[in-house]
Amino acid sequence: MTSKPEITKLNDAISVSPQLELEHVAALAKAGFKSIICNRPDAEEGDHPRSDAMAGAAKKSGLQFAYVPAVSGSITDQDGEKMAAALANLPAPVLAYCRSGARSTKLTEMAQASSAKTPSKSSRFNVVVVGGGSAGIATAASMLKRNKNISLAIVDPADDHYYQPGWTMVGGGAFSAEFTHRKEKDLIPARAQWIKSAVSSFDPENNSVLTADGQEVGYDVLIVCPGIKLDWEAIDGLPDTLGKNGVTSNYRFDLAPYTYRLVKDMAGGTALFTQPPMPIKCAGAPQKAMYLSCSKWESQGVLNNIDVQFHNSGAALFGIKEYVPALMEYIERYNAHLNLESTLVAVDGPARIATFEQKQGEETKRVEVKFDMIHVVPPQMAPDFVRSSPLAAESGFVDVDPATLRHTKYANIFSLGDACSAPNAKTMAAVRKQAPIVAVNALAALDGKPPVADYDGYGSCPLTVERGKVVLAEFGYGGKLLPSFPNWLIDGTRPSRLSWLLKDTILPPVYWHGMLKGREWMVRPHRIGAE
Repeated sequence: MTSKPEITKLNDAISVSPQLELEHVAALAKAGFKSIICNRPDAEEGDHPRSDAMAGAAKKSGLQFAYVPAVSGSITDQDGEKMAAALANLPAPVLAYCRSGARSTKLTEMAQASSAKTPSKSSRFNVVVVGGGSAGIATAASMLKRNKNISLAIVDPADDHYYQPGWTMVGGGAFSAEFTHRKEKDLIPARAQWIKSAVSSFDPENNSVLTADGQEVGYDVLIVCPGIKLDWEAIDGLPDTLGKNGVTSNYRFDLAPYTYRLVKDMAGGTALFTQPPMPIKCAGAPQKAMYLSCSKWESQGVLNNIDVQFHNSGAALFGIKEYVPALMEYIERYNAHLNLESTLVAVDGPARIATFEQKQGEETKRVEVKFDMIHVVPPQMAPDFVRSSPLAAESGFVDVDPATLRHTKYANIFSLGDACSAPNAKTMAAVRKQAPIVAVNALAALDGKPPVADYDGYGSCPLTVERGKVVLAEFGYGGKLLPSFPNWLIDGTRPSRLSWLLKDTILPPVYWHGMLKGREWMVRPHRIGAE
């Protein structure tokens, strides 16, 4: 056992120490620390645990972790600002470490000086929207179209905005990555104020949120939609090998093109596709990646040379039984091996070995599988600042009534999109339906009235079973089928070229020029009590 680190307490919120080892982490949790910051770069010379390994150890012990590397002798003002942001976002007490502890001490001093120079700012709005993704912008746009006189702020630190349903198509060679990208500044509604910062905490008793840069933002009504956290670190070895060694994922903008590169260059070998436990955004996306890859290999005449395996943590290929027969036809057509209750737990990129925990009868066994390429979908959870907040349900997501999307405790708080606890499929189509419902209910709350619209759980998953055909799954709460088109036009349970046209050509402009502009084509809110 490595000796205990020499911990120096700088104040009640932060202490520093020399290099930590993996075995120190559990003891730090027992000692009362809530968070760890690593200030030592992974590439720095020496035999020390890398940040991803420390992050994994911290997670297992219930600690938060941040990686804020700084080069010894070359610490910059930007390093100090990053340290300040990390300290603002992490629960205290925090332990920061580097090789000797000196850099961590210096960075803490710089962070505190930076905070002292930046006075706390406060502002207040009728409506504050946390999150500038599809849910946040669509809801803000819908509200401002209905009432131009409200003051509304969107809090989000991102410079870039993505049409994430397009990433499956990027990985399948149908879209370019840039086709899915816009600048956030070009999408914020004209009458909304953009607070370009991250939310660090909620204070619902005082109707305010606190941002990472020290702003206190008050509200009359709060709408929480910051999306979902992709937990790449939950799979051992994955962060170090993503984007190389045949390891890819369509769940990241920068990796989806690598998926297509791997697919079109593959002439034989083993291709693995994985799906983690629910909940995840777009539950059909893991198998969409497989179908489009197989379609490409089929067209290139190499499919028979490839061992295709789909490893799904769940017990069924798809959660709505009406769509399973059509999907199984493609599983058989592509000769894909379906492995249910098989969960990816580790990836050794250089050795090209994936480790799965598979349920076999009453036992769960670890199985290693060699691969030439693997498409990974990481486990997903509510963002950290939501999970640790008074807004969270037991699941970690924002606790809402599934019909009105209003918080179960706070009548002036609503949530939608991937961050809310409603048991619908987490898809873009769900957000498109939810946004106008939250808009009218939030405006009613501003007037002191109860919610006026309800949500039926609608979600859609256009399952791209081959290049040019889609099984258009549309459903709501309880698995009820909710087709948007008459059966004679589109039978959603069967593959359709018209559904591909919808996915490929119609939905992207509907997103950019309709949904994000507050245009509610085919998703007008359903009034409570109406037929």
